[in-house]
Amino acid sequence: MTNLRWTTAGESHGAALIGVLEGVPAGLEVDLGRIDAELARRQGGYGRGGRMKIETDRVRVLSGVRAGRTLGSPIALELENKDSTIERLPVPTSARPGHADLAGCQKLGQRDPRAVLERASARETAMRTALGALARLVLERFGIEIFAHVVELGGARARAEAFESAAGERAKLRESSAFHALDPQIEADWRARVDAAKAAGDTLGGVFELRVLGLPPGLGSYHSGAERLTARLGAALFSIPAIKGVEFGLGFESARRSGSQVHDEIVPRAGTFGRFARATNRAGGLEGGMTTGEELVARVAMKPISTLRRGLATVDFASGESVLSTWQRSDVTSVPAASVVGEALVALELTRAFLERFGGDTLEQVAQAYTDQVERLRRL
Repeated sequence: MTNLRWTTAGESHGAALIGVLEGVPAGLEVDLGRIDAELARRQGGYGRGGRMKIETDRVRVLSGVRAGRTLGSPIALELENKDSTIERLPVPTSARPGHADLAGCQKLGQRDPRAVLERASARETAMRTALGALARLVLERFGIEIFAHVVELGGARARAEAFESAAGERAKLRESSAFHALDPQIEADWRARVDAAKAAGDTLGGVFELRVLGLPPGLGSYHSGAERLTARLGAALFSIPAIKGVEFGLGFESARRSGSQVHDEIVPRAGTFGRFARATNRAGGLEGGMTTGEELVARVAMKPISTLRRGLATVDFASGESVLSTWQRSDVTSVPAASVVGEALVALELTRAFLERFGGDTLEQVAQAYTDQVERLRRL
């Protein structure tokens, strides 16, 4: 069994972000242009702030790749911070509401929010985006597609059928969208809401949807709670700063319906993964902590950015008096960017589950294990 592991290091205004990805089999062709393209998508979206004009993320491989292919050893990546001013930035005199500042200072027993916010910053997600872009190259080798799009912003929702109706035009539609969305009809409304929030010194949250197509059944496990893929994917998505809700399939709506309106009946249907299929996909492609072979569907809710230009009430560390929180720069909304990070985190977790199921030292061995399992499913 292959154990895919990853970690990151670095601060928001430090010299660089570093990421290490272990467990990728040898022989995988690494397209750095694809990784840089995902980093560029993360920096896009209407309503982004000044930091995106400073950083132009390009990944540098430090180890684990030779002649454009993985060696099977740990892969180390680097993203340089152009705004590497950590030693020159002033220490804030108060904590910002909605951030990790106060709880972190209480944890450390000190009054320096920068000791907390430099690592708690969403800047760290740039490296996780790079690691996820690398991991998804494994999944794409087996025809698995991960696709996220924004479905709600500032309380206004896109058409529910936008994903299905876009069909083969999905990538093109999302690329042309200022919000990484699939419903052009809603974008003027969203743009107006972002402009109004910016003028008011406020921020907006929203919801993005993740779809994963081509997953074989049986990824994950029912053996223990920690192995259940539902829990693992949920934890990965909740690890993104500002995420407040994750649901799969019907999600919370399933609690409002009777069982006959929730569970997906099994029907005979010849397909890539055997003779069985679900008549519906209300479970969102997950049952018993495992993939079902149906499309994986998740929706992720993001709160508004915590740094408001107009400020929020807080308390000065030294005087104990009420003051307004400080503002340097921030996004009005970063839901489109969060959707890209969501893709990356799901890619990492699904690649881990995929290699647990079909692991090997080389990509060729993984491919053979996958082919053998598909054949077994057809005989079931």
